[in-house]
Amino acid sequence: MASSAPAWVDLYWLPLGAGGHVVRRNGRAYEWWVSRREHRAPLDLYHCALMVRADDVTYAVEMGPVWNVAAEDRGVVCEGPVGARWLGRFRLFRYEVRCWAGGVVPDLAEAVESPVRTTDDPERVAAVLRMLPQVPTLTWGRDEIGAGEMWNSNSMVAWVLARTGHDMGTIIPPTHGRLPGWSAGLVLARRQAGDASAGHAEPLA
Repeated sequence: MASSAPAWVDLYWLPLGAGGHVVRRNGRAYEWWVSRREHRAPLDLYHCALMVRADDVTYAVEMGPVWNVAAEDRGVVCEGPVGARWLGRFRLFRYEVRCWAGGVVPDLAEAVESPVRTTDDPERVAAVLRMLPQVPTLTWGRDEIGAGEMWNSNSMVAWVLARTGHDMGTIIPPTHGRLPGWSAGLVLARRQAGDASAGHAEPLA
């Protein structure tokens, strides 16, 4: 018998560098450089995280450095390198994807135009939780798949949502905002969906 407990996936837009002045300044400098290259006005940069509710448990889902959350039982489902593959042998240069039961997302209170309810279909919610351990562990900050954007936390969230059948056209960034890396997740999800329909799968890492 199916559970009658509420199930949902909520998406949160977090200002890049929320809670940290150095990251925020570097992000603004990066966006200024990109906007100059693309001949447009600078936009506000965001990264995203998910809160997932299933079977009376709320999970905090995000990508972050392996060293920035002290809790041992934080629901790590996979890890990947930062900057370069070879750097991943050092803890300082590794990220992790967390699906943390009863956990928290740092700086969630600073989220903008959030939460965005992406689904309340229990089957799709369950699919999101099943998909998380399969997140491709590509190198953070690099474009290893020729997507035109680097892989990061936005890529991870976009990939998971796209791979679980969400209507990605309805998910848009906050007003005057940009999501670096988001399209990389969509590109990879589309490629893998195409490969699956053709009878072969693209390596995830």
